[in-house]
Amino acid sequence: MLESIGLSRQDESVYEALVRRVHATVAELAHDCRLPAPATRRSVRSLVSLGLAVRSTGRPVTYAAVSPDSALEAVLRDRERALNDVRSHVSGLMDLYRAGTRFVNPGELVEVVSGRDDVNRRWAQLQQSTRTQVRGFDRPPYASHEEHTEPNPVELELLKRGVAYRVIYDSTVLSLPGWLADVTVGVRHGEQARVAADLPMKLAISDDRLAIIPLLRPGDHAVTASYLIHPSPLLDALVALFEALWERSVQVRLPSNGGSPGRLEQAPDELTAEEAKLLTLLAAGATDKSAGRALGWSERTVQRHVTRLMQRFGAQTRFQIAMEATRRGWI
Repeated sequence: MLESIGLSRQDESVYEALVRRVHATVAELAHDCRLPAPATRRSVRSLVSLGLAVRSTGRPVTYAAVSPDSALEAVLRDRERALNDVRSHVSGLMDLYRAGTRFVNPGELVEVVSGRDDVNRRWAQLQQSTRTQVRGFDRPPYASHEEHTEPNPVELELLKRGVAYRVIYDSTVLSLPGWLADVTVGVRHGEQARVAADLPMKLAISDDRLAIIPLLRPGDHAVTASYLIHPSPLLDALVALFEALWERSVQVRLPSNGGSPGRLEQAPDELTAEEAKLLTLLAAGATDKSAGRALGWSERTVQRHVTRLMQRFGAQTRFQIAMEATRRGWI
């Protein structure tokens, strides 16, 4: 049990014998542990150096156990400080490593992955190796489906483990059937989702160490190749681009009342589930048609809900609806 703090099994056996006796000579401890006297003496010296025992000044020489709670706690604190020093050293070494790899092998900083299966495999590996957060731009087309209609199972599992996901969706996804239900699942599990218009690319960044950019040509309807970007100034630029667009994008919020689609009743100062989703879509730039597709409504139904919101807020324009919803912290 005490090997993790620097005690060998022999040292631990001698220590337990000393704790039982409280005071003992080397000969007594050697007898209790069935060890040769020289080996017992070495273990006792180790215990004294760790502060787990003290040596008397009289004759014969005896050793006393220090109270285990305070003695072992002090050893643990020393070990924790040592481990923190190691962590700091590792961090410094990683800075040196990143700086070196940016210039020693520049040809290896960008890797090309070809084939839909390989792209999907590397995308899954990138997520599974993430320790802190995944950041990304999401827009069609997709490597696994023509339409993005299913939650990402790897993401849902990693969210449970505490890995953060921050995703900016391009406004073109608003018209995809099932998108709203998909992103709702992610958000309810902890994903931070936002919407922006005209994202420049598809992108995923794992911590600050690796990014993947799907390679798309005009007319492509599926992802069949991707770039992998290793630590480099290019990766730093992609991280900076994500953070800049994140600040300017529209947050996807779910209604706090947990309402379900179709429920129109609400407290006077609360949004229904439908209204919360509609406001998010409209604030992200969705047209009546694309908002209707995302919500499973007709354009006429979208217009009817917008009219209700205008009447409720006393607004004359959609812009005024957005301003009032923002003032209330709804979008």
